Amino acid sequence: MPRSVIHTPEAPEAIGPYSQAIKAGGLVFCSGQVPLDPESGELVQGTVADETRRSLINLSAVLAAAGSDLARVVKVTAYLTDMGDFAEFNEVYEEFFSGEPPARVTVGVSGLPKGARVEVECLALE
Repeated sequence: MPRSVIHTPEAPEAIGPYSQAIKAGGLVFCSGQVPLDPESGELVQGTVADETRRSLINLSAVLAAAGSDLARVVKVTAYLTDMGDFAEFNEVYEEFFSGEPPARVTVGVSGLPKGARVEVECLALE
């Protein structure tokens, strides 16, 4: 099965040995997006809502580069460093996934790259 690497300057460069996404078998496998500004490479400053919004904008840019979009997402995995931020995360998440949202799991973790409080990855249809 052929696969193709997805890369866009509209989302932050990978901060490790991984691709922004891989397209294979009619699916788009997106790596986790933390709230980095694509131009500066720096973590956005602000609330968990601000971090969530930037992470989802980054994810949307990767999907667009793969020829997909948020409406074609079937599964999301979200990571929060504080599960007390769950409600604030959900408020912003709902702005991006309204109607019939994809399946999702939210995991509490002890830390994320660059000191982020939010990371979001997904699986989407091409």
